[in-house]
Amino acid sequence: MTTLLVANEGGHITQLHRLVPRLDIDDDVVWVTTRSPQTASLLAGETVHWTGPADPRDVGHVMSNARSVSAIFRRYDVSRVVSTGASLALSALPQAAMRGIPTYYIESATRAVGPSRTGALLALVPAVNLFTQHESWAGGRWRFAGSPFDIYSTDATSPKPLRRAVVTLGTQGRYGFRRAVERIRQILPADVEVLWQTGSTDVSGLGIDAREAVPYAELNRAVHEADVVVTHAGTGAVLGALDAGQFPVVLPRRFCYGEHVDDHQVQTAFEVTQRGLALVRDPAHLTLEDLYGAASHRVTQRARPPLLDLDVLDRRVPAMAV
Repeated sequence: MTTLLVANEGGHITQLHRLVPRLDIDDDVVWVTTRSPQTASLLAGETVHWTGPADPRDVGHVMSNARSVSAIFRRYDVSRVVSTGASLALSALPQAAMRGIPTYYIESATRAVGPSRTGALLALVPAVNLFTQHESWAGGRWRFAGSPFDIYSTDATSPKPLRRAVVTLGTQGRYGFRRAVERIRQILPADVEVLWQTGSTDVSGLGIDAREAVPYAELNRAVHEADVVVTHAGTGAVLGALDAGQFPVVLPRRFCYGEHVDDHQVQTAFEVTQRGLALVRDPAHLTLEDLYGAASHRVTQRARPPLLDLDVLDRRVPAMAV
């Protein structure tokens, strides 16, 4: 028997990867995702089915990847499918449900006030079991599956100099975040060693050694060793910083500036600032004092959360047939 774990790169795959130990999976596991330095590094040694591109809200990509995923169902004896989104969930979960395979969609932790477009579409498929990571909007078919931010707390530490910094803006294509790079470049002292992961952002003329994507292991090591981490409000990037004990400076991308498909990063930023886990700023208001302030805090992890039994959660409400 095989469990399929399906997610787009970035925060979606990071969240699903973090959830695996809580799912207590006895089956063989096959991952379904797009190939990138992040996913290749994160899933090294795993069985992975690489799909084609999966850009947000690209119907053509959803359909072509659905055909690719269909071959997986013919190849493996799939016992269940779990996904944290985004578009790859639309490629895999509806056809799994139509095959009578138990199917679970866990909405991204970025969605603090309601489901994403993917979640809303999957809610139209009665046999897909739906979960939210925010108890505030659980209800109906949406069950609360716990929050990934529950295990962290923050403590103040002694001030320290800034020698090494990590700036990570994710790796998703199409959406740049140049105003963040420009502001960070403006306020950072010239002697600070910086690892820049800038994704598709145009950094021409800024005089920085930017990289579109950094392998997971290398980025993770740099985040652990940094004095301060500045990140966009992508859930995967924020969780990676928290796991490393960092109190990150979080800069949410804004839809009005063409920096993302919508304003869900503002929701993530609100969530972490309410919990006291990060310093949130708009790039225009970011100061050097903010960076020093963030460097003077450390994040620790509380006890690990209990196992998440999706089947038990699902039995709270009778399953609906397709």
